[in-house]
Amino acid sequence: MVISPLATQTIISPNKSLRTAIIDGVAVHCMAANATVRAVGNRFLLPSTQASSNYGIGSSGEIGCYVGEEYRSWCTSSRAEDNHIITVEVANDGGAPQWHVSDMAMRSLIRLLVDVCRRNKIKKLVWSSKKSDRVNHRNGCNMFVHRDYANKACPGDYLYSLHPYIAQEVNKMLGVTDVGRFVYKGTDFSPVFDPAFYAARNPDLSVFGGDADLLFTHFWQYGMNERRQAKENFNVIIYRMNYTDLNTAFGDNWFSYYWHYCVCGKNENRIAA
Repeated sequence: MVISPLATQTIISPNKSLRTAIIDGVAVHCMAANATVRAVGNRFLLPSTQASSNYGIGSSGEIGCYVGEEYRSWCTSSRAEDNHIITVEVANDGGAPQWHVSDMAMRSLIRLLVDVCRRNKIKKLVWSSKKSDRVNHRNGCNMFVHRDYANKACPGDYLYSLHPYIAQEVNKMLGVTDVGRFVYKGTDFSPVFDPAFYAARNPDLSVFGGDADLLFTHFWQYGMNERRQAKENFNVIIYRMNYTDLNTAFGDNWFSYYWHYCVCGKNENRIAA
């Protein structure tokens, strides 16, 4: 079972499903009570609860694990979101509507998110105040909130307002300076994307007038699934043909080949052209 070494309590919930997507983001939730890690874990032990999270943090800063990271927790009211994120419930030492979080809990939250990002090769946390960015994963956004998928206040106004700070502090500890301009779902795709090459190689994209941001949006929305080449030194078809381990792992999921090269293949000196 994959559990952060920062977790000091393990209370494994039956309310989970095997994860079928790569972990590339996080969601911070509020407990809506000043509950202990143990109390929340005991609640998640009940199958009738039909809810869980990967981790929980108490007001004293204690960290507990309820669902191993290889599993999807039942947390955000969105199966699709839960499948590719790590979810964290945080205790509140103040009531509605702010649902304040203690300084100790905040410090533990940041430490836990840094650990999650490092182990899951998430280079950077990206927050957007726009719901449309979050639910559509635009502009590299990989931080999500429960209120986007259900009629809930979660994570509370206090935690919600601190998401830019949380991203900033986590990224500082990750040593992030600039992961590049072409980021989608927390991954910098510049190793496989060059806007000038993409436009020249695909004349049908002349409608974008050379706009790099529009070209990149087309690339992650359509180009990867269409197996388009967007950089001279990366051809996704050649990459797949060269490596049977990738073909076995990814099959016809073309996005995963582009993603793999960016986070692993380039550093492993794999050949893709």
